[in-house]
Amino acid sequence: MDVKHPKRKKDKQNPYTLSIENGKEYISFHDTEGTYRKIEVTHVLFSQFNDFELEDISYLNTVSRHYEFSELTEQAINERAFLPQEPIEDAVFRKLQYAQLYTAIQTLPDKQRERLILYYFRNYTYAQIAEMEGCTVMPVKRSIDKALAQLAKLMK
Repeated sequence: MDVKHPKRKKDKQNPYTLSIENGKEYISFHDTEGTYRKIEVTHVLFSQFNDFELEDISYLNTVSRHYEFSELTEQAINERAFLPQEPIEDAVFRKLQYAQLYTAIQTLPDKQRERLILYYFRNYTYAQIAEMEGCTVMPVKRSIDKALAQLAKLMK
């Protein structure tokens, strides 16, 4: 049974493959005439080839990171670094909507408000809320649906 190392990123100039078969360590490659060769090597030599391969991978990763950034223009870097600014009118409108929604949620009956907050803001499921309250799923769903209908009326 041929056991290879995990698939590694390799330089296209790397002609060999490391493997372990029945506890023996091998280096395989194609020679200059294209003949496939598989040579058993000592553990020391195998380890040295393995270490070299790992260093080569580290170097390839470093190079690829630098190439990515060297091809970026100053404009592209700025676009990545800064999120587009929201127009002031949109920010004010959004904050007013949040304030209106917060006020509307406060007018809901306690049970509806608690269930709505658990479902939409704390990401609980209907089943989790029902289990916490010791009831079935349907009352929780109806309560949240009713709260949403009430909020829709208040937000218009």
